[in-house]
Amino acid sequence: MAKNTGGQTELKRSLSHGQMNMIVLGSALGTGLFLGSGDAIALAGPAVILTYAIGSALAAVIAGATGEMAIRYPVRGGFGTIATRYLGPYAGFLTRWAYWTATVLIAGIELVAVSSYLSYWFPSLPLWVPIAIFGAAIIVLNLSSVKSFGVLEFFLSSIKVFAILLFMLVGLCLIFFGLPGHAAVGMSNLSNHGGFMPNGFEGVWLALAVVMFSFGGIEMLSISAAEAKDPARSVRSSTKAMMVRLATFYVISLFIVMSLIPWQQATTLGGSVETSPFVLVFQQLNISGAAHVVNFVVLVAALSSANANLYAGTRLMHSLAVDGMAPRAFARVNSRGVPAAALWISTPGIVLAIILRVGYPKSAFMWMLGLIMVCALIVWVLILFAYVAYRRVEGPSTSFNLWGGRLTAGVAILVFFAVWVALFRTPISQFAAIAGVAYFVVLTVVYFAVVKSTLRVDEEAFAEAQRALDAEH
Repeated sequence: MAKNTGGQTELKRSLSHGQMNMIVLGSALGTGLFLGSGDAIALAGPAVILTYAIGSALAAVIAGATGEMAIRYPVRGGFGTIATRYLGPYAGFLTRWAYWTATVLIAGIELVAVSSYLSYWFPSLPLWVPIAIFGAAIIVLNLSSVKSFGVLEFFLSSIKVFAILLFMLVGLCLIFFGLPGHAAVGMSNLSNHGGFMPNGFEGVWLALAVVMFSFGGIEMLSISAAEAKDPARSVRSSTKAMMVRLATFYVISLFIVMSLIPWQQATTLGGSVETSPFVLVFQQLNISGAAHVVNFVVLVAALSSANANLYAGTRLMHSLAVDGMAPRAFARVNSRGVPAAALWISTPGIVLAIILRVGYPKSAFMWMLGLIMVCALIVWVLILFAYVAYRRVEGPSTSFNLWGGRLTAGVAILVFFAVWVALFRTPISQFAAIAGVAYFVVLTVVYFAVVKSTLRVDEEAFAEAQRALDAEH
């Protein structure tokens, strides 16, 4: 184990292939699906299935683009470092700070969800208390070694994936075959309550502003590559797996929810998100004990995602500091290989979650979701622009390529701009979107006033990655 001399800044390659897979799943399968889907259903009705299919396709493009670049360059800072090289320091600065902000906020919003799930069992418990308790727990966990983090995240994500598979199996049986004491429900709920698309295609479009939050975390492939034991193999297989698994989990899960109960019963109205639609399914069907089991699973899912996003935010702040985009003190790691200072500066999302739960308990979730979406859209668009520039310079890879290359990335960019417009047209996210724009104006001022003259591209990191790639082939 390396000793901390006060200036050590190198991360350790401790994550196994299986842990890499589960870290990405742990971030991408969370509150966006289990709780946030209620607001998407309110906007699109049963057609939310189509919205999630579109979102899955966009997520696959992001996963493919980041995966292709990370396989060639598994550098610290991931796609942010790559954006700096191919789009320039300003784009790299915005990409990394936007992603850091998003992960910090996601860690907080997942804990907001934890408090909602616990209120299902303990309605009199103050909503801020679980956030404080579990927030402290994941901070302590992330202060331990990255190996310990990977082991626990593998365990939590495994529970979540198994539960989703079980939910899909039980749900499909209830729809098509029935279960003892419950006749087959069929698919009439998809069309009997105002039609499949009760709010028209506009509802599908506006719901994308909420649905895309569900896919936040797919970029972590690129971030965690810097600590993978075998980055080329892990990123390649994880990327392919994510592109299939996420689409399957999201689309089939929403198909089941929309088929089993009328869509109006699965919505979360008035910005008050307190019960998962997945829990409501079994509650409405009066299946004894099932709602409690599902509530436990979505609670584990939220904790897993909060843990994974605090990890990602810490590693991104570490890379920002190493490359001169944040104070150098955040670059140092302790004797366990953990950037402790970067971890502490990545906890404001947890603090904000507590504050909002105290002052605005019913709207805390949607306010944070709107802020996250502003950051996520900036990140995704800049990733795709970086990918277009990367492919222009490097050409196709011999090991893994995004299907359609630059053309596919260009189409996805246009769709993301449409999602950006939807974000400003959706009442539940307008205020947060405006606040997000103001935040990026401040970041821009800071960049040109303070940071610009100190930036550098770590060409040695890219050269080292290229030498490793050449040796592999």
